[in-house]
Parts: sequence; C-alpha cells; structure tokens
Amino acid sequence: MPSIPERSEIEVGMIVSVVQKQDQRSGKMTEGVVKKILTNAASHPHGIKVMLESGVVGRIKEVKKSE
Repeated sequence: MPSIPERSEIEVGMIVSVVQKQDQRSGKMTEGVVKKILTNAASHPHGIKVMLESGVVGRIKEVKKSE
C-alpha cells in the first residue's frame, strides 16, 4: 500500500480517494475532487482530512494520478 500523502502534497482540485469516518472499519473509499483542506498539521497518521466538491469529508488514503 502506498504511503499516506502529507499536506504539502495535497492541492485543491486534485482527484483523491478518501475514507469517511463511518467507513473507517470497512476501509471503503470514496473518490472525488478536493474542495478544501481541513487538516492544519503537516501530516496526520490517518491521512489529511479534506472536503470533496461533493461535500463528503474524509481522510486521504491516496492521490489519483492525473492523465
């Protein structure tokens, strides 16, 4: 599994996969576009928390490569 990205690697507009709080046990990921970065720290052991354009809030587990 790839390492969890740090805040410096995240930008608004990126396509990412996040795990919502209610999905932490199952590990179900939701894909979307970053609207807002919610974590102020440089890194977080469970992933940087963001809000997606869809309104979903979760912690980033991976960044999708743009074509």
